Amino acid sequence: MHCLVTGGAGFIGSHLCDRFIREGHTVLCIDNLITGSEANIAHLRGKPTFQFLRHDITKPLEPEGPLDYVLHFASPASPVDYLKFPIQTLKVGSLGTLNALGIAKAKRAKFLLASTSEVYGDPQVHPQPESYWGHVNPVGPRGVYDEAKRFSEALTMAYYREHGVDTRIVRIFNTYGPRMRLDDGRAIPTFIGQALRAEPLTVFGDGSQTRSLCYIDDLVEGIRRVMDTDLHDPVNLGNPEEYSVLQIAQKVLKQFNSAATQIAFQPLPVDDPKQRRPDIAKMKAVTGWTPQVGLEVGLSHTIAWFRQHAAQPMARTAQ
Repeated sequence: MHCLVTGGAGFIGSHLCDRFIREGHTVLCIDNLITGSEANIAHLRGKPTFQFLRHDITKPLEPEGPLDYVLHFASPASPVDYLKFPIQTLKVGSLGTLNALGIAKAKRAKFLLASTSEVYGDPQVHPQPESYWGHVNPVGPRGVYDEAKRFSEALTMAYYREHGVDTRIVRIFNTYGPRMRLDDGRAIPTFIGQALRAEPLTVFGDGSQTRSLCYIDDLVEGIRRVMDTDLHDPVNLGNPEEYSVLQIAQKVLKQFNSAATQIAFQPLPVDDPKQRRPDIAKMKAVTGWTPQVGLEVGLSHTIAWFRQHAAQPMARTAQ
């Protein structure tokens, strides 16, 4: 098959490129490198089945040749990034999604949108099923990401209903693993970076807010299975095991053999969700998928990767 992955030099996108290349498919990786990195795909350069094109998907693109899959993963995805690039985040969720859907329509390709658990906002329903419409502040600082993804979902469903594009939508919950940036502001890379520098781990509020953390290999397997289904409505992808942010910090410290008292508490950011846990009943029923990698194992793999690749970690404390 011939696959196009927007945001293919990013954390999740690069792992998807790996998966398709391993399966023997050809991959066109599109990325403007605003948050992605060529280092994530350096091992793929030179392979005859892989092509990288530096391009901003918010601008028109007419790729040559056939395409079977178009997977739209281009977007800043961490609070640090989308607060730094608010307009670009809104544009890639709107114009970028429009262009990616246009390519899929023209090529008669299957289309997959990488949406997010952020469409649920600070949820009032727990765990969050796909039927929940969310509790989002559209004008708050996180609204640039939340509403960009909500709009991209609406646009994707419109192309399915109006033009018959063979679409899928995955709502991705917190995911972690190798190739994350230490300075991207999310909890696990932030904690690992601080532990590598022997600094106190920054926990916001009292740390009781919860997250559900899915290892990257499990997520990619889930995405791959969704592509082989006829699911057009959104489907949750994530690990339903729920931990408080404080518990996550303590598990990271344990991996570094550090005392659990090495934690610094700071005020909670605006609109930070208090609970986040996916209801994956639909995904399990349709594909049989469930996460296989537990948090301790996933953390050990992730920390080992950072020890090897992050000789000079950058300091960031946002989460």
